[in-house]
Amino acid sequence: MKCQKCNKPAMFHITELTGDKPEEHHFCELHAKEYLNETSQNSDTESSDGLTAALADSPVQKNPMTKVSAELQAIDRQVCPVCGISFYDFRNRGRLGCANDYDCFAKQLEPLITNIHGASEHVGKKPSEIKLQLNDSMKLIKLRRDLDTAINEEDYKKASKIRDEIKKLEN
Repeated sequence: MKCQKCNKPAMFHITELTGDKPEEHHFCELHAKEYLNETSQNSDTESSDGLTAALADSPVQKNPMTKVSAELQAIDRQVCPVCGISFYDFRNRGRLGCANDYDCFAKQLEPLITNIHGASEHVGKKPSEIKLQLNDSMKLIKLRRDLDTAINEEDYKKASKIRDEIKKLEN
């Protein structure tokens, strides 16, 4: 989204609840400061003063990439223990690797899913036997990944045990 006053990306989204309808404003950092200074001069509300203080202390003000990019890099490095997909891979591909990813990346996916579907929980019907099949398929994915790791590490005893477990689950 672009700033209302220029073509820079809007970094601050302000919703004012004065009057009958809420007013939404989208500003870049510079215009947000101007707007908040105007607002604080026109009225003595604590909320606009708090926003001005938050804007002055924001990491964008001091160094635009330091804190924000460090947080994003930490999120991108998060990896699913079952299928091995990272959140960075998901963002680039747009597809998750397995059903466990919804649990692994729940904090990051919930706002996205809510925005797309309007809710974050399934409320429709589903067969009861599907739950058992999903658990078994997730175990199989993890076991196959563990088998590959054991083979790569040349731990053949562990690999044979994992192979036997896979055969049990497949039957």
